[in-house]
Amino acid sequence: MTNAEWAPLRVGFAAWGPYGLLAVGVLTAAGSAGVVGMSGSEMYLSAALVAAALALELGRPWALRHRPPRGRASVCLYFLRWAFGFVLTWLNPFFAFYAVIGYYTATVQLPRRLVLPGLGLTAVTMAGSEIGGMPPRGTVAWFGFVVVLGVNIAIVSLFTRFADQEQRRAVAQAETIAELERTNTALQQALDENAALHAQLLVQAREAGVADERRRLAAEIHDTLAQGLTGIIAQLQVVSGAPDLTTARTHLERASALARHSLGEARRSVHNLAPVELEDTGLPEALKSTVAAWGERTGVRADFTVTGTAEQLHDEVSATLLRIAQEALSNAARHARAARVGVTLSYLGDEVILDIRDDGAGFDPAAVPARTRAGGFGLAGMRARAERIAGSVTVESEPGQGTAVSARVPLVRHDR
Repeated sequence: MTNAEWAPLRVGFAAWGPYGLLAVGVLTAAGSAGVVGMSGSEMYLSAALVAAALALELGRPWALRHRPPRGRASVCLYFLRWAFGFVLTWLNPFFAFYAVIGYYTATVQLPRRLVLPGLGLTAVTMAGSEIGGMPPRGTVAWFGFVVVLGVNIAIVSLFTRFADQEQRRAVAQAETIAELERTNTALQQALDENAALHAQLLVQAREAGVADERRRLAAEIHDTLAQGLTGIIAQLQVVSGAPDLTTARTHLERASALARHSLGEARRSVHNLAPVELEDTGLPEALKSTVAAWGERTGVRADFTVTGTAEQLHDEVSATLLRIAQEALSNAARHARAARVGVTLSYLGDEVILDIRDDGAGFDPAAVPARTRAGGFGLAGMRARAERIAGSVTVESEPGQGTAVSARVPLVRHDR
């Protein structure tokens, strides 16, 4: 047991042990009175001292009530008990059973500076009992007393040192545990604040995504519907002034084709307002169907691959990666003139990487014009999407060498 674990036992023994040890001392001393040669007056004196010691033990709790531990009252009671024990042991060595209580109560009743003196006085009493009684008679008896006293003091000093070391270790351990508890509390608070900040960032990302979708949709309407309607109006104006029916029919067919194309673009824009592909499936399945549908629509060979262990991602992360893939494929269909496109989704521990590669015409990334208010979504939009969730988009391309778009975002798991 550690010193801290012994402490309650010592306190309990200091309260009740003296009564038991005094009773043992009285019984053994009464039985050995004739053997040790106690006179009648010594027996009466012993009885008086026993009564005084019993009164001391009974009055000790009252005397120490409302007084600080190891204070003056406690010190006086300790040394008064030692004096009773010393005189009783002088009269009969078997009263050492009572005197030994000083070993167990010194650290409880005495301040630190008086512990060793108190133990030393108790050692004197015990040494006198161990040599057969006080005072020593003759040179040999005195020599034996000195030797026994030295052994007692050495043992007491050794065990006191061990107890002090154990106490220091217990205090250091308690301080370490308290520090760990404070650290754990601070860490938990930091984690809670982190979670709140994370939730706030996701809300801001959603709001930014809504605003970006509005800008993208406005740009798409301008690039597709508005231009289509302008073309239809122009064709109809030609029809109104056509010199013959054949010319009018030709321009009407062109206007009809433009109207069908604009209707398809309008449907596509509305469809892309929200990633419906993610409503019933995860990101890998949504990407797989998106790539397959794109390949069928364009006639270009399109392959999709997943590497690593797929995990259920947060909705915002999945939507961002799906939008980036759709825009990259749209750009490839419009500009790359590729024969083959490959899409790879990689789960790499704490991040997710989406790669879209084609073997098309390629371009010079440094020559790409800056995005304007009327411009399309394009590369700048893909980068903006990724940056909103602490990600990034890199583009590698050269004229005639194809294009590789890589989106790297943190792996944030589904929060439900």
